[in-house]
Amino acid sequence: MYVLIPGGGRTGTQLALLLLEQNHDVCVIEHRPEVLSRLHREVPTETIYQGNAVEPEVLEQAGIRRADVLAACTSNDEDNLVLCYLARQRYQVPRTIARINNPRNAWLFDQDFNVDVALNHSAVMARLIEEEMSLGDMITLLKVRRGEYSLVEEKIAPGARAVGMAIKDMNLPESCSIAAIIRDGKVVIPRGMTTFEAGDEVFALTDRTGAVKLADLLSAPPPAR
Repeated sequence: MYVLIPGGGRTGTQLALLLLEQNHDVCVIEHRPEVLSRLHREVPTETIYQGNAVEPEVLEQAGIRRADVLAACTSNDEDNLVLCYLARQRYQVPRTIARINNPRNAWLFDQDFNVDVALNHSAVMARLIEEEMSLGDMITLLKVRRGEYSLVEEKIAPGARAVGMAIKDMNLPESCSIAAIIRDGKVVIPRGMTTFEAGDEVFALTDRTGAVKLADLLSAPPPAR
């Protein structure tokens, strides 16, 4: 897959490195001298194209006509919108992804500007912090479906409500599924009749509602007053 990444800042650089590890063909477009200097130290030189990405000539020379994905990662929201619009309308790029720098501009990043996926850094970070604060000892291992679902893990505390409880009796929402249990260093495949023990490491695939319910069952009871 050929991925064009306008914007060689930290986000664009990290994305390029990740995609290169997965053996994708990548091109990062950047024109700022100070950013180019760092970029050449961190990613292979052959993946860098020097120029202003909002100029059609630069996009064409960087290979936009054969791009499978355009990921607009510049520090300017207007540029990211223009890039997505050009990519789809002029060059028929199948997939467009745009970084949102200012949360107030988020409403602009939609199908009218041919943005397939918009990533709002501020909103994502705020949501992750809020989630970690409210779920106690539960750890989020992986986000799936654009963050709608998570693979989470928590060790059952002594005295937790789930101790001695069978999975079938937990009354979890349909959006929450127990994926595995690690007990004494061994994997226990969860069944309906499987009961929990203190110290079990529980892995679950769940949405936000299910995670809150599960955390309540697996966490230590609040101290008596």
